[in-house]
Amino acid sequence: MGYKLKFWGVRGSIACPSPNHVVYGGNTSCIEFVLGDHVIVIDAGTGIRNLGHDFIRRKVDECKLLLTHTHWDHINGFPFFAPNFRPEFKLHIMAGHLNVGYDTGGIRSIQQVLASQMANPMFPVPLAALKAEISYEDFEAGTSFSPYKDVLVRTTKLNHPNGATGYRIEHKGKSVCVITDTEHVPGVPDQNVLKLIEGADLVIYDSTYTDDEFPSKVGWGHSTWQEGIRLCRAAKVKRLAIFHHDPDHDDQFMESLEDTSRQVWDGTLVARDNMELTLA
Repeated sequence: MGYKLKFWGVRGSIACPSPNHVVYGGNTSCIEFVLGDHVIVIDAGTGIRNLGHDFIRRKVDECKLLLTHTHWDHINGFPFFAPNFRPEFKLHIMAGHLNVGYDTGGIRSIQQVLASQMANPMFPVPLAALKAEISYEDFEAGTSFSPYKDVLVRTTKLNHPNGATGYRIEHKGKSVCVITDTEHVPGVPDQNVLKLIEGADLVIYDSTYTDDEFPSKVGWGHSTWQEGIRLCRAAKVKRLAIFHHDPDHDDQFMESLEDTSRQVWDGTLVARDNMELTLA
């Protein structure tokens, strides 16, 4: 019971299973929230494949999947999510980044996005072949909703090419925010983010780059761990999870980053594949 979460994928951009990405992990974005009897999953990167096998082991037969956005590293594990092929499984998929003025080639719903990913010639099994009971819902980023009666989800728009949605998941007085993918403006704190994360117990933040790397990456849609600390301090957040690691940041780099970030603020931790957290 209570409020628990597990990181099944913590990388950004592309999965990187290699001997140099063992400690911190090589799977892309996927986070599981266990809120009492309820399960919410954020993003369907390659990490969702292992989550699917765990669902079958645990006999989980229903969950909500909230997508921050639909760039490949956040959805390309979806066709390999084993519960999709089980008729007894119920999945409700939600996304809030479409219909916000970006050119999406005529695609205006999350169902269309996932269908296009699994269409010829990109994938041999179409979306229509999935046997689970799957429903789809598009919403406007910035709204709030309750996927379960004792869970409140608040959202905001993020600064990312093609749009992205930030989430705050509240349950029994505890709150965790997922803020990925987003790009900050140096010296100008993002007011949407600050409002969403105010007083949160944990913020999982897009820390793809360092402040030194950032100037050459402007326009790519990502932020830094240093900006994450600045935002969390300003919003009186209890803990920061550094997330969405650049695939070029191997274990040696990440170990150094972890040590340095903790020296800057002892409220930081670096997310790793299979890391589990419980909010007491």
